[in-house]
Amino acid sequence: MANTYTQIHIHFVFAVKYRQAAIHESWKNELYKYISGIIKNHNHKLLGINGMADHVHILIGIRPAQSISDLMKTIKQNSSKWINENKFTATHFEWQEGYGAFSYSKSQLSAVINYIELQEQHHKRKSFKEEYISFLEKFEVDYDEKFIFKELI
Repeated sequence: MANTYTQIHIHFVFAVKYRQAAIHESWKNELYKYISGIIKNHNHKLLGINGMADHVHILIGIRPAQSISDLMKTIKQNSSKWINENKFTATHFEWQEGYGAFSYSKSQLSAVINYIELQEQHHKRKSFKEEYISFLEKFEVDYDEKFIFKELI
């Protein structure tokens, strides 16, 4: 859109279904490159991506031409399809329903990028569940824990 100027930075957090440790070290960088390509192909700017075996963090400079929900739907659908087509997991791979999306100002970006880059260190002290709930509380998002974390039955 001509004459439309924005500065929207969103930190996305989403998990593997049942928070299983399914993202293996041997192919996680390929996954991040694939997700990066999806983001770029939709004219957004990737600022940071990293995660653990059970979840992913992405920081994006997002363009308003695509909704946040449409972008996340595309990232999750296409990346899970790619993982399954490449047979990276022994069983069918799925992302957990939903995601977290948290907005940041430009002045906060370097701290968020640093946080994303240091995921392994953060999770030596805090579980993903603790981390995710701390984001929801920090951003004052109302939530019901029973809808956030589906357990494997």
